[in-house]
Amino acid sequence: MKSIAIDGPAGAGKSTIAKLLSKELGYIYVDTGAMYRAMAVYFTKNNIDPYDEEAIKLAADKVNIDIEYSNGIQQVILNNENVTHLLRAEETGKMASKVSKYSAVRTKLVDLQRELAKKNNCIMDGRDIGSVVLPDAYLKVFLTATSDARAKRRYDELISKGQEANYDTIKKDIEDRDYEDSHREISPLVKAEDAVLVDTSDLNIEEVVSKIKELIRQKEM
Repeated sequence: MKSIAIDGPAGAGKSTIAKLLSKELGYIYVDTGAMYRAMAVYFTKNNIDPYDEEAIKLAADKVNIDIEYSNGIQQVILNNENVTHLLRAEETGKMASKVSKYSAVRTKLVDLQRELAKKNNCIMDGRDIGSVVLPDAYLKVFLTATSDARAKRRYDELISKGQEANYDTIKKDIEDRDYEDSHREISPLVKAEDAVLVDTSDLNIEEVVSKIKELIRQKEM
């Protein structure tokens, strides 16, 4: 089985690119970020303090997360409840960034992710797929973009949905998350030594997908 690891900071376009690639290549898409966000949804719903590691550890034992597909669209099931609609909420993202540093959370999810990779040709995106989860991945890509570019994308996304948004606030949140993700003790955000760096700041979605498909073709030559 072949696995493609796509890592990078928040807002670099990992999920969008991974989803499109999986459809074009016929691979299974495993959104690891969605799995962490599902865990965060549980903690938020149950008022778990993200800074209380013992409480997080105890709560993590009560969480079960499954990934299902409905009409080709990934659905994330948390303790038999479909929570897909809650995953992109701002509070969920912030909670996920805070609790993903805990070993109890990461160990539970990494085991599942590795099992999926053994059974399917798959594409996974996250913060440490190439460096930790799938160190033997067929291809590793590290997507990045300037904080300005990522903030602009998020701002435009929220405005297009009719939601209020403040560019400066979004940019600060992104920079704060970058710092927290790259400085956490366990599995920090880092580019694997054998990963290919792809800067998406000045590229559209189609150009990024095309670039990664070319990387795949080069490996198959």
